[in-house]
Amino acid sequence: MATIGIIGSGNIGSVVARAAIGIGDDVVIANSRGPESLRDLVSELGPRATAGTVAEAAAAADLVLVAIPLKAIGALDPADFDGKIVIDADNYYPQRDGRIAELDDESTTTSELLQRQLPGARVVKAFNHIRAAEIISAASARGTADRRALIVAGDDQSAKDRVAAFIDAIGFDVLDLGPLAEGWRIQRDTPAYVAPLDLAGLRDGIAKAQRYRDM
Repeated sequence: MATIGIIGSGNIGSVVARAAIGIGDDVVIANSRGPESLRDLVSELGPRATAGTVAEAAAAADLVLVAIPLKAIGALDPADFDGKIVIDADNYYPQRDGRIAELDDESTTTSELLQRQLPGARVVKAFNHIRAAEIISAASARGTADRRALIVAGDDQSAKDRVAAFIDAIGFDVLDLGPLAEGWRIQRDTPAYVAPLDLAGLRDGIAKAQRYRDM
């Protein structure tokens, strides 16, 4: 049993919380509005779920999922995440996040921005290329034919392995893309983004990805 810290109580955060509870993990959920705003969600999730501040959720967690708008990552206190494995589920949406020059010119990626904000954490990209509801509906047991696959990317192999084990446990095969810098291969509008692919299909989709500037 592990404890998963969930930073962000929107679609991805709440569904990953349900998936974690489904495999017997505990979850501590936080958002920008404070624990009182999470009372109904925690009640719905049941006794394995509690609400806390961002600092409390991170402190309690074996894995921390950051599922907040990209524009909000600057509000995260780096000290809260020191030594933690942090899963980055972000995508860049300029209409929501504003223009970010480093992402527009593709000199960095969303996960590298989060790693810069949280230098003491070990950031792993995951969960950014699946629709929230499908984290539950598309899950299947290990060994299932055509089992759907999800990616991990990160600069720390042991952190990636830990996140991959969690993803496998909740119902998906895992493709390791390599370092955080390779996360662009499954950003929005790439061939594998939100596509329901098994491991072979995901690998093929990743190989076909192009930089926006080359399209």
